[in-house]
Parts: sequence; structure tokens; C-alpha cells
Amino acid sequence: MIRARGVFSFLAAVMGSALLMSCAAENFRPDYDPLEPMNRKIFWFNDKVDTYVLEPVATGWDWVMPHVVQRSISNFFTNLRFPINTINDLLQGKLKHSAVDVGRFAVNTTVGVLGFFDPATGWGLEAHQEDFGQTLGVWGVPPGAYLVLPIVGPSNPRDAVGLAGDYAMSITPFFVNQFILLGTRVVDVINTRSLLLQPVRDAKAASLDYYTFVRNAYFQRRKALISDANEGFKPSNEEDIYHVEEELVE
Repeated sequence: MIRARGVFSFLAAVMGSALLMSCAAENFRPDYDPLEPMNRKIFWFNDKVDTYVLEPVATGWDWVMPHVVQRSISNFFTNLRFPINTINDLLQGKLKHSAVDVGRFAVNTTVGVLGFFDPATGWGLEAHQEDFGQTLGVWGVPPGAYLVLPIVGPSNPRDAVGLAGDYAMSITPFFVNQFILLGTRVVDVINTRSLLLQPVRDAKAASLDYYTFVRNAYFQRRKALISDANEGFKPSNEEDIYHVEEELVE
């Protein structure tokens, strides 16, 4: 968590122009990127941070930590998203999903030893991933222009606003010391990045333009999450090859 205050100050500076430019478009497409010159510069910066800081640290983490331990840590942090998922399910009218999320949290927190294990999935309680950006999309708020945020990564005005809602819904920032939250978030990001080492390398090697690949992948994934178009679609941290940095601000 780079403290949300600093990130949202930046959002305030660019949100107005991004929203104005987005209102001119009737249909939002993966290539709707009127802010591309600025976005590419920020993307270049983010990629350098990842290449020279995050990836080397994650590589060391991957060498030290067995995959089963990495997966358990990922399960633990996924379990902590319970209030975000549940509240957004309710806001979207997904009452069954919210009940399943409550059940998953109860099972994984107890039987799953504080969420380090995921027996709930084996018991038929499938995982859901919801956020306030998705909720705004379900309510009919358009995404707006593609927007790359420093450190945070791919976004758009709607999803950037959604970060503030998710920050409040996570509850923990209101009673857990900020330094403790920062430490745990760093562990979460490094662990997540370690699970993505090979997928990111493959994506970069296969892409003629990695920026375009990330932009299109982000658009398609967000569209699928909002529309629930993919039956049985179960997003996990390992699938977020273009969205690792977002966890810093939750």
C-alpha cells in the first residue's frame, strides 16, 4: 500500500481530463487510449521498477520459498479480501455470491487455518473476485479512457475511483497500524509477483508491443469480470499478470 492518500492525489490531477475525454466516445474499445503518450511514459517507469526491483526480489523469494508456501500465503491474503468481495456482491445484487463468500471466509479462517489453506473450494464454495470498480460498471458507469497509474498500473477513471471504495471496504486500515499494513502488503506483492515470474516473461517474449498487450488484456479481463461473461471464471492472483501493482494500494 503506497498510502492511498498519495495515489488519490495523483488521480485527482488526471481524472478530470480523462473523464472529459472519455465522455466523447460512444463505445469503449481496448484501443481507446487518448492519453497514450502519457500512459506509455508511466508504463515505461512501472516496467523499469518491476524489472530492476520487483522481479529480482521476487526471483529470490521464489528460490527460497517452496511453491506450496507461496500458494498458502496467496490464500491468506485472498481470504482477507472477504469484506471487499462480500460488500460488492451485495451492492451488485449478487446475494447468492455474498452468502458463498461469507461461507468461504468462515471455512477457510477456521478449518483452513486463518486462510492459509482453501478447503472451501473443495467443498463447493467457489471463489469470487469483486471490487468497487466492477460495481460501478454494473451500475452503468462507463470505464472512460485507459489510464496507467504510477506503481498501481493499468486502470481507467472508473476503476481508479473504485480503489477508494475498496480501501474503505477492506476495514483493516481503520484499526491496523499503517506500518504493519505496509509490511504485509509488500510481502503480498512480492509473493504474488513470484507466482507470475514465468507468465510475465512469456508475455513479454510473445508481445510485439508489451504496452498494447497489457492494455488489451486489462480491458478484456475487466469486461469479463463486470459482465460475468465467462461461466466458471475464477480469477486468481496468478492470472493478474498485468495487475500485480494494484495490490499496493488496497
